[in-house]
Amino acid sequence: MSDRSLKRTRKDLSDFLLHHRRKLTPADVGLPSTERRRTPGLRREEVAALAGVGLSWYTWFEQGRDIHVSEKFLLNIAYALKLDDAECSHLFLLAHRRPPSPEARQPTSVSAGIQQLLDELPRPAYVQNLRWDAIAWNTAADDLFRFCSKVPEERNVLELVFADSSMRRRMPAWGDDAAGLLAQLRYDVAVAPDDPLMLDLIETLRLLSPGFRQEWEAPHRVVAQRGISHLLDSSGTLHRYRHETLIVDEHRHLRMVVYFQT
Repeated sequence: MSDRSLKRTRKDLSDFLLHHRRKLTPADVGLPSTERRRTPGLRREEVAALAGVGLSWYTWFEQGRDIHVSEKFLLNIAYALKLDDAECSHLFLLAHRRPPSPEARQPTSVSAGIQQLLDELPRPAYVQNLRWDAIAWNTAADDLFRFCSKVPEERNVLELVFADSSMRRRMPAWGDDAAGLLAQLRYDVAVAPDDPLMLDLIETLRLLSPGFRQEWEAPHRVVAQRGISHLLDSSGTLHRYRHETLIVDEHRHLRMVVYFQT
């Protein structure tokens, strides 16, 4: 990167930090607000204290000086400035650092707007996180997967496919579907290869399912898919589906899987 580009990026970093520091009030971060301030927002020393970093080091960082900072330093600053996922990733990029690995287990709910969209869809649809936990769904999806009858820890789509015997009996094309789902999981693991929750999911499935072990260790030979192609409903009627996936939140890796009957 040219020296001119570095200087421009450092100014962008300085402007970004100053903007977010001035957006906050002491009350926003739990500090008393007992005096009149000349400028809006938090002081540098307050951000440094909230982040648990040295004042000089934070000052140099906000000024865009050429200093090396750790991932922990950046995460602490992001926490102190109450940055969301997108803003945190932008901070890392401005600091010439690779964004931190995403958390695989996401919040257990979606916005009211996304839930309304789910409810208004005339076909099965649910939202899952990177770890394939279903965190929101509509009535049509609940009729197929019975999410409401399960505790949150049991709403993982892959665990339903590989470790729930009743679900497996409703999947006449289980072998093909299992291979396609695991092909997609390989891509998702590549997004967060060191995330402990993703690794824990794989280990859990290894222990629960010989079918998972067999497919996971087999060569990658099929087209990836996020949904199940053939399902029997509660009356034993066979339904065939194709699927579309919509991005709900790119930075939290939330996806909506919509089932279309064929």
